[in-house]
Amino acid sequence: MVGVFLRLIGRELTLAVRGGIGSLMAVVFFVIAVTLFPLGIGPELGLLSRIAPGAVWVAALLAALLSLDRLFVADHEDGSLEQLMLGTLPLEFVVLAKTVAHWLTTGLPLAAAAPILALLLNMSTDGLVILIVSLVLGTPILSLIGAVGAALTVGLRRGGALIALLVLPLYVPVLIFGVGAVEGAVLDIGVRANLSILAGGLVGALALGPVAAAAALRMTVE
Repeated sequence: MVGVFLRLIGRELTLAVRGGIGSLMAVVFFVIAVTLFPLGIGPELGLLSRIAPGAVWVAALLAALLSLDRLFVADHEDGSLEQLMLGTLPLEFVVLAKTVAHWLTTGLPLAAAAPILALLLNMSTDGLVILIVSLVLGTPILSLIGAVGAALTVGLRRGGALIALLVLPLYVPVLIFGVGAVEGAVLDIGVRANLSILAGGLVGALALGPVAAAAALRMTVE
């Protein structure tokens, strides 16, 4: 079963690479969104430094949201989703594999690009490592929650807008604790509590997200 799981992740990554620039749209959006902040609020370095953690995290959240509608739609349209549901791999692991691939092509590049963009906003270097750690912990939660929304809307037209309405309220705690961790590092007031909550949220999302998304897919497809 492990081999099938890994092959499914490889399949998703291959499809993402074949998608060309489309698979990089989340990262492109992330870069554009962050670079708009200095243009919108002005070049005052102190103000940019204060908003940097929140600006980077909000842009990352919206970028992750942008790519959620492609999680299941293509497989649903070409009939391969039904084949995956009837395969030897339990549907929960199919969802997990697709979510892992989504994170590898979206969340991980966002975490890698974030420090450079944070420096653009004059964020203190004290917070750069914690920014990466918080995104590595937080973006998988975004992908797992988003998979549930994507599963609920897979058979609907214009499902992308509905996904946003469904998952954005659930993204708020991740945003709060992610920004809190970075600000704790910058202001030297401690990061352990916020990172612990993010780690706990990741464990909970790993346990519940694939199960909920699989149930939603069965309900939607049937």
